[in-house]
Amino acid sequence: MTALSVNINKVATLRNARGGNVPDVLQFALDCEAFGADGVTVHPRPDERHIRRTDVYDIAKAIHVEFNIEGYPSEDFIRLVTDVHPAQVTLVPDSPDQLTSNHGWDTVANEAKLRDITARLHQAGCRVSIFVDPTPEMVEGAKKVGADRVELYTGPYAELFQSNPQAALEMYRPAAEKAHEIGLGLNAGHDLSLQNLRPLIQAFPWIDEVSIGHQIIADALYLGIKETIKQYKAQL
Repeated sequence: MTALSVNINKVATLRNARGGNVPDVLQFALDCEAFGADGVTVHPRPDERHIRRTDVYDIAKAIHVEFNIEGYPSEDFIRLVTDVHPAQVTLVPDSPDQLTSNHGWDTVANEAKLRDITARLHQAGCRVSIFVDPTPEMVEGAKKVGADRVELYTGPYAELFQSNPQAALEMYRPAAEKAHEIGLGLNAGHDLSLQNLRPLIQAFPWIDEVSIGHQIIADALYLGIKETIKQYKAQL
C-alpha cells in the first residue's frame, strides 16, 4: 500500500506568524503519527520561515514513523541531514527565496553534482529521493546518479485533473512506468488532494509514498487532522 507522509511546514508557518509555540509543531508531528500517518515530512529552508533547524532535531528524536527531510542540497543542508540521519532525504532544486517547489531537477545537466550528493547521503544511511518533472529522461537520470527513488512533481497533474482527469494521468504515465521498469522507487507530491489522489494511485499502484502538506492542512481546518488523515489513508 502507498504510504502517506504528512508535510507539516504549514503548521510551522502558523506558529511563526504569531511567535511562541502555538501550534506546537513537535506535538503535531506526534499526533500525525498517532492518527495513522506513515511518515512526517519537513522542508527546512535557509530563512527558517516555517520549519526551523531545532524542529528538525526535535522531531527526529521523537517520532517512530519515517522522517523525510526535503531541501536544496547546500552544504548547510547536507550537514543537517547527515547529523539527523532521517530515513529519507528528498532533494529539490529550489532557490533560497522560492515560495514553494514548482519544478524538478534536470538530472542530466546536474549528473555529477547529484551523484556526489547521493553518495554522501548514502554514507549517512539515508534513502535518497530526487524531485523530478514527469519525464522519462529525468527519471532515468536519477537512476544513473544512484538515487533510490524519484518524487514526481504533481503540480501539473493536479491542475489538469480539474478539467481533464484522464489527460492528467496520461501525462504522468511515461515517467511512472519508466521508474517501475528500471526498478526505481516512486514517490509523488504537490497539490494532491482527496479529489485527485485515488485516481493517481489506481493508475500507478507501484507508487511507494505520497507527501502531502498544504492540502492536508487546509482540509484539517474543516475536518480536524485526525479525520483528515483517516480520509487520505482511505484514498490509498
